[in-house]
Amino acid sequence: MSSFIEEPGRRTPVLTRTQVLVVGGGAAGAAAAIAAARQGADTMLVERYGALGGLATGGLIILLLTLDDGDGHQVVGGLCQEVVDRIVRRGGAYHPPPGEWGARDEALVDRDRRWGLVWGSGPHRVRYSVAYDPEEFRFALNEMIEASGARLLLHAWACEPLVEDGRIRGVAVQGKSGRVAILADVVVDASGDGDMFAAAGVPYELEKVLPWLWFRMGGIEDPEAALAAGGWFFRTVGEGQMLMPWGATERIIRKIDATDPADLTLAELECRKLVMKEVDRLRAEVPQFRRAHLCDIATQLGITESRRLVGEYVLKREDMDRPFDDAIGLTGHWTQYGARYWIPYRSLLVRELDNLLAAGRCISVDHRTHHATKEIPACMVTGQAAGTAAAMAVGSGIRPKNVEIARLREALRAAGAIL
Repeated sequence: MSSFIEEPGRRTPVLTRTQVLVVGGGAAGAAAAIAAARQGADTMLVERYGALGGLATGGLIILLLTLDDGDGHQVVGGLCQEVVDRIVRRGGAYHPPPGEWGARDEALVDRDRRWGLVWGSGPHRVRYSVAYDPEEFRFALNEMIEASGARLLLHAWACEPLVEDGRIRGVAVQGKSGRVAILADVVVDASGDGDMFAAAGVPYELEKVLPWLWFRMGGIEDPEAALAAGGWFFRTVGEGQMLMPWGATERIIRKIDATDPADLTLAELECRKLVMKEVDRLRAEVPQFRRAHLCDIATQLGITESRRLVGEYVLKREDMDRPFDDAIGLTGHWTQYGARYWIPYRSLLVRELDNLLAAGRCISVDHRTHHATKEIPACMVTGQAAGTAAAMAVGSGIRPKNVEIARLREALRAAGAIL
């Protein structure tokens, strides 16, 4: 039986005011904040953890799958490509050279499979996917945020949208120093779980998922021999290191609701047990791992799906290979070859609120299409578009829904996006 307590009314101090407020500092949110600030908008990014990147860093899902369409054509550029370029210049990433993209050479495919860059059903080809060091990804985002002029607030949980007359006036943010409000003209929900649009009461769909907890091990003797023998691990940047996607709760329990703290607690505990069990097994059963050590376990569960917005347009599987006049980018599919999804601007728009945009894995798509749009490169595509559109809206004094699509697409192209 439910029970309640009565709380007194409260006055929340206003911390600051900004034109564009981005909630969530994962790959999508960082891209949104950088894009908005580069367009000249006063921009603020709020992130609950102590670092940027989300699953691309703290989740140790350190594979960009993928920046191509599987047929040898690059389809993701813009800020995602800029991050790759920055990491490559510092020697922190591996990807096949452009001349090999789309190649059917089995030796090249096998090389990239060992890096975790080849997935799905064959016959396989070389993909433009990237393996990278998570600290280099963080460093690139930090530099880009600082250079853009966007304000950053870490260790602050955006807990409640402040809604008035069909608009979000701002967001209530909770930190160790208490609860404050950040007022904004436009808000971008890049929380991954759609926290802002869900709390505002707009329609969404919710999927239960199998959480993963990725980890890395080092001190592996003869990594190539270990890979040749087969196993659920990949090469990664760093001498003698391997990356392991491990710890799914299905091995002992069930799927979870990633918006339920009780389910998340269960997953954190059980996945960590499975990781340690696998570490022990590798040391005991795989000769090359006998002196290996645990480098790190992801600080964030590998949650691939939870809430998905039901927005102005729901992008469906039937829309594969269908161009849209309002496309703000496109993405390939990490397990399919030749599949392309043009992502319409309408899939970022919240129907019920004038000044709220979604970006990242919570945009308006169906469950099957989500398998393509949830990936880090696609999240950066929608983040860059949302941030650019938000800045254009505040710059012109209009609602995001009224941003001229031709101008938006022109601005995205000028920033390196592929449309």
